[in-house]
Amino acid sequence: MATRVIPPRILRNLRYNTATKPLKAPPTPLSPTLSPSPCLPPPTSAVLRPAATADLNFHDVEKLFSHVRSPALLRSAAVLHATAIEPFVDFGTWLLQSNLVQVPGLRELILATVRSTFYDHFCAGEDAPTAASKIRALNHAGLRGMLVYGVEDALDNDACDRNFRGFLRTIDVSRSLPPSSVSFVIVKITAICPMSLLERMSDLLRWQHKDPSFSLPWKQDCFPIFSESSPLYHTRQKPESLTPEEERDLELAIQRFRELCERCTQANIPLLVDAEHTSVQPAIDYFTYSSAILNNKDDNAIVYGTIQTYLKDAKERMLLTAKAAEKMGIPMGFKLVRGAYMSSETKLAESLGYQSPIHDTIDDTHKCFNECSSFMLEKIANGPGGVVLATHNVESGKLAAAKAHELGIGKVNHKLEFAQLHGMSEALSFGLSNAGFQVSKYMPFGPVETVMPYLLRRAEENRGMLAASGFDRQLMRKELGRRLKAAVF
Repeated sequence: MATRVIPPRILRNLRYNTATKPLKAPPTPLSPTLSPSPCLPPPTSAVLRPAATADLNFHDVEKLFSHVRSPALLRSAAVLHATAIEPFVDFGTWLLQSNLVQVPGLRELILATVRSTFYDHFCAGEDAPTAASKIRALNHAGLRGMLVYGVEDALDNDACDRNFRGFLRTIDVSRSLPPSSVSFVIVKITAICPMSLLERMSDLLRWQHKDPSFSLPWKQDCFPIFSESSPLYHTRQKPESLTPEEERDLELAIQRFRELCERCTQANIPLLVDAEHTSVQPAIDYFTYSSAILNNKDDNAIVYGTIQTYLKDAKERMLLTAKAAEKMGIPMGFKLVRGAYMSSETKLAESLGYQSPIHDTIDDTHKCFNECSSFMLEKIANGPGGVVLATHNVESGKLAAAKAHELGIGKVNHKLEFAQLHGMSEALSFGLSNAGFQVSKYMPFGPVETVMPYLLRRAEENRGMLAASGFDRQLMRKELGRRLKAAVF
């Protein structure tokens, strides 16, 4: 990768200093205000946000965690410690996928345990109003929220319609909060378009890249989706054209996404499209880029795409898209992430007799992320567009902060956002925020049963990151020790 009430609204104007430029005039709140989360104390006075600096201070743990109450800090340290133990994660994953979850009585016990520990730590709540309350608490601490309705892949139009209504509610709740509280609404194209159709579209788009004479009657204006190094091995033979039924399903999906874009434009909140695995990413990029052409105007990037920099073709694709957008006069926004499908991408490529599309080493991935970040920071410093630097890597955070400061976009700026997952990399989030940058937390919400697949996938995909959370745990232990000494002595 966040709150609203009239008094905090005034405070927020001070906190997010005058360098912040909203997309346009702020919308009128649609719903009553929500009570703040008990985890963070309400603000007692106006706090001026400091001008951004190139240095991130992780030494003053008292300041770093000043907005986090001791019980919440203790629970965070405990949860992160547990998730760093791989056998523990293995057991939890097995348990939640086993038939034991279907046993009456035991099911309630398991879900209650998950809800009060891992779910409560990594998710924002079971419904949008609860998530909004957590965003309010975050906002009091100087952070913002990226709201995401935590649903997984849709298999048919009924599921797409249900998910679509959930995304609409997310936008309405986000709109009811004060300006700048919610930085982005997140949407998953896989939740509003049947997966089978996304796979078919991706096959067709890949074949057209191989053979430019291959006609796609349904295709609208779009930025480049592939580079010369993009993997095309998913499509081994010429695919059949979309059937009339598939074309109708595509039109329905386009209508859903179009309305989400229109609602976000009205709400003055950017819409960020999440990335997925390479088998369906071409279709997702098609939805994103064709909609960006229609909705991103002047200096306002309403529709943002996501670039996964662990892919070997990531930088080349981003440069091609940025160049095409600039040529058309379209402001384009990107979220940069490292990526989350390393294991499955490598297995698929090997099963088809190809090399993995993932960078050969983690250092190559770091290099790609940092180079893409540098390019986008230079681009937004001299023109339209925007970038979200979604990273849990402290070194990448430091490099980007120094680069932004060097380019003169270090102060709070609507074109630049740092982001981390809710419950992860708290030290980096608060460090960047204390240095004067806008920082958001990626906040999935939904009933425990609905979000369970999301949690399982996050646990599997982020094993390395969870195990590497030692930096956060070390700083949390240091602050807890300091508070304990202060209480005793």
